Amino acid sequence: MTDRSVINKNNMPRTSEQLEQLREERKMLIVESAMELFAEKGFSATSVSMIAKHAEISKGLLYNYFNSKDELISYILNSGIEKLFEGFDKNRDGLLSKEEFIYFINDSVEIIKKDIKFWRLYFMVIIKPETQKLLEPRIIEKVVPFLNILSDYFKRQGHKQPMAMARLLGAVLDGVGLNYMVDPDNFPIDEIKDIIISKFI
Repeated sequence: MTDRSVINKNNMPRTSEQLEQLREERKMLIVESAMELFAEKGFSATSVSMIAKHAEISKGLLYNYFNSKDELISYILNSGIEKLFEGFDKNRDGLLSKEEFIYFINDSVEIIKKDIKFWRLYFMVIIKPETQKLLEPRIIEKVVPFLNILSDYFKRQGHKQPMAMARLLGAVLDGVGLNYMVDPDNFPIDEIKDIIISKFI
């Protein structure tokens, strides 16, 4: 029997690019469905069957993309962290320049603006205690180097409490992101972004 996914609506075989696009679309559908259910019901109360039903796919098809619910939540958490830190220290030399600092602030804001639905769900998922336990090792792995590089940056700028400044910046960015997600039409995120750059640089 021919797999319908390899045939397009004109009964022509799909190209490898089309198949890859279809696979990515299905994967994102599964991820979005899982995030909505994790945010609403919690990780433990959400089953693989519930996710498959929400995504309107078979349970077997879901397992073609993720071997388990644990693998799925790990993918969601890790992809969010990777996106958030992607624009930090672009040349990966462990030394932040003013240009890289400005780029990071701009990039952080643009990431949230581009996919606000994802970030709303993401933050709803990660604030749940059971999810935080899963995320904690990954956060430590990413956040500690991030804070150390930021602290070094502020130290070189002459601040007497560089780590406090690094923590403050992180808290400010978290607050800006959350406020924008609550009221994206009225929250002046671009103006606030410019203020952050001027105050912290």
